[in-house]
Amino acid sequence: MSRGRVAPSGPPPGAPGDDTGCPVLHVDMDAFYASVEVRRRPDLRGLPVIVGGAGGRGVVTSATYEARAFGVHSAMPMTRARRLCPDAVIVSPDFEAYAATSRAVMEVFRSVTPLVEPISLDEAFLDVSGAVRRLGPPARIGELIRARILDEQRITCSVGVAPTKFVAKLASARCKPDGLLVVPAAGLLEFLHPLPVAALWGVGERTEETLVRLGLRTVGDLAATPLTALQDALGPAAGAHLHALAWGRDERSVVPHEPDKSIGAEETFAKDIGDPAAIHRELLRLSERTAARLRDGGHAGRTVAIKVRYADFTTLTRAKTLPAPTDVGQVIYATARALYDALNIAGRPLRLVGVRVEQLVAPESRPRQLELGAAETGWREAEQAVDRAVRRFGTGAVRPATLVRGEDDPRTPPSAPPGELRPGE
Repeated sequence: MSRGRVAPSGPPPGAPGDDTGCPVLHVDMDAFYASVEVRRRPDLRGLPVIVGGAGGRGVVTSATYEARAFGVHSAMPMTRARRLCPDAVIVSPDFEAYAATSRAVMEVFRSVTPLVEPISLDEAFLDVSGAVRRLGPPARIGELIRARILDEQRITCSVGVAPTKFVAKLASARCKPDGLLVVPAAGLLEFLHPLPVAALWGVGERTEETLVRLGLRTVGDLAATPLTALQDALGPAAGAHLHALAWGRDERSVVPHEPDKSIGAEETFAKDIGDPAAIHRELLRLSERTAARLRDGGHAGRTVAIKVRYADFTTLTRAKTLPAPTDVGQVIYATARALYDALNIAGRPLRLVGVRVEQLVAPESRPRQLELGAAETGWREAEQAVDRAVRRFGTGAVRPATLVRGEDDPRTPPSAPPGELRPGE
């Protein structure tokens, strides 16, 4: 054996579990939001836990496997989830906590390889071909990642190891929870063809109905169908795409994370709200949340946008570009409030409002205010102090007084925009 080479290990080529030619990992946290809540509250371990809004319009964002056994799943209306699992413990989501855990998990991935493509907070593709000499074959790397996440974050994940992104994602879903599955290159079609056609990327409800009408129920059925017949039924692009996937062909490489293009937050009300003071208060809450996410991600933005949705689901958006990028909640709020007031819809009930900051840049690239004691500088320093308090004492430890008062008095108007009041006055 020549110097520097990794000794062969694992099953013989082509055998089940053989990871030769399988450089792609798909790592997916198990019931991520719910797992973070159980980690914070060990007394919930083993119980059916549902994370989501508790109001009449609330939806399930995550559920433990104990709750899933009753048929509960994400995006389900909370009212239905309660009927299916009346003994479930309902927990309100804490997205700041989930984002913090996600960052720690992504750091584990990036310590293995720079080729990490996050798909969401709780899952990512990794190309580990460059890490094999250092850490061993792909399956061993997958087990290393699982062990580190369990040890450092006290949550579990499932890992799919395969030649392509598409198959790796299917594999991670098949070994949940807390598992690892290798789909050997030589066994790719044996794994794919028995699966239902709905397993293919791009097969939604309507496409599945079309395929089933044609008698195509499995991936193998689709693979055996002439390409021209699929294109006649589904269109040239969709037919070619699904035919390639059915034969295990997926040419997409793992693309490292691209910078965020915008950051924001929105809220769907438990019941429609028309009171302008209550809308102002919600805009302030969303602006503070958006600003905290900007600072946490090392961003500032030039354009502030709002979204409002009426009770009949009609949706309007408005935006304004600022003279300089900002990550200050009070600046974002003043802009968002002005955009809302300019709509002249006071009193018209709203179902949803949202705040978003676009045209993101790194904070250090933004122009600096040179005047001593400038209003934005004071607010930014105050909000950075709030960030430190939240990291130490938890979400909600420090909030604008308006939001605290507003919990008891929905008519309380929000605080003055920047310039009318300085921190400490």
